[in-house]
Amino acid sequence: MSFATERFGDGLRIVRLANFVAPASGGLRTALRELGKGFKEAGHEPVLIVPGEHHTDRMTEQGRVITLPGPLLPGTGGYRVLTDKRRVASLLEDLVPDRLEVSDRTTLRWTGKWARRARIPAVMVSHETADGVLRTWGLSENLSRRAADALNTRTAHTYARVVCTTEFAEREFVRIGARNVVRAPLGVDLEQRHPALRDPGLRDRYARGDETLLVMCSRLSVEKRPGTALDALEALLRRGRRVVLVVAGDGPLRARLEQRAQERRLPVTFLGHVRDRDLLGALQATADVCLAPGPAETFGLAALEAMACGTPVVASAFSALPEVIGSAGATAVNSGDAFADAVDLLMGRSEAERREAARARAECFGWKTAVDAFLAAHDAQPYEAQVHDAQAHDARPSVTPATAEPRVRGAAREGVV
Repeated sequence: MSFATERFGDGLRIVRLANFVAPASGGLRTALRELGKGFKEAGHEPVLIVPGEHHTDRMTEQGRVITLPGPLLPGTGGYRVLTDKRRVASLLEDLVPDRLEVSDRTTLRWTGKWARRARIPAVMVSHETADGVLRTWGLSENLSRRAADALNTRTAHTYARVVCTTEFAEREFVRIGARNVVRAPLGVDLEQRHPALRDPGLRDRYARGDETLLVMCSRLSVEKRPGTALDALEALLRRGRRVVLVVAGDGPLRARLEQRAQERRLPVTFLGHVRDRDLLGALQATADVCLAPGPAETFGLAALEAMACGTPVVASAFSALPEVIGSAGATAVNSGDAFADAVDLLMGRSEAERREAARARAECFGWKTAVDAFLAAHDAQPYEAQVHDAQAHDARPSVTPATAEPRVRGAAREGVV
């Protein structure tokens, strides 16, 4: 029997769709993985569909992961998209999801209409503000706002619910009067990201004893504004600061940034995409300050991971990160001097104070809370609630009438599963 036709357990089959997920992508890939693991541990059946070079279908720690062939998107440094609507729809029909969760409100927005016709509750997750992304691509504030409002209005009408990870992300939907928006924060693995990962040997590799070690963990693309980190480095050097920068991440702007660093003789080390999660955690824990200049971020997982490692963050004042980091970090407008001022402010605090504050703030964002909030957006019970109901009522956990009875699943289509 294929995975498509077999039901596992009594939980909901939550099918998740995402575009713009590349081997070198960070935050979205992390969020999908951790939420999938949480859904699975809660007794549900997560299925993730993403684009890839080839078709694959495998069981993982986050549940079932299916990749469908998708073309590369030019100028994005490796992002692929699911463009074959017929094949995606065919797979969805075979899977017969109880819930649909979509992490792309542009190229995959059509799936909301598919779900409505199939009478399947569908949730759209807003990972970046539409007007923020449009502004980073050069549109004026007025044009980007009008375009974002039109896009968000269609999104809110198409999906049963829109999930926003912060109040900042929710704002653009409140502006258009959407009433189906729910808040569900993301989280951080507080065991894998910890101050104890700090590595003196790793620090010696990149910085001298009297130098401030800055780290930026970011995709090197236009909307992330990675050039601001180099601007800040130059500003600090002009002030006589002994400072170096390590960049963990890849993307279409990497060659341009490397050329700039070489021409201006800036002390920057470009690591590219760091696949080793332990090494990345050690780097985040070893840095003095983490830079997060992206102005369109609606949460900022890499920054939160750094804080869990005890490293304070300087973030864009135009993003959601001020809401996430609180007083444990610092914010700045997107200029080199402003970011340099914020670095100076943080380094003016004692090391123990700034590191303890960063860790304490990160402890407010565990993945357990995030998973429960996402399950609530799906009207799906967390594991503890299912167990409690089963024990209290001596009955199977209640989900919905549609899933309480056996469902007949269509035969898997050739070449899909």
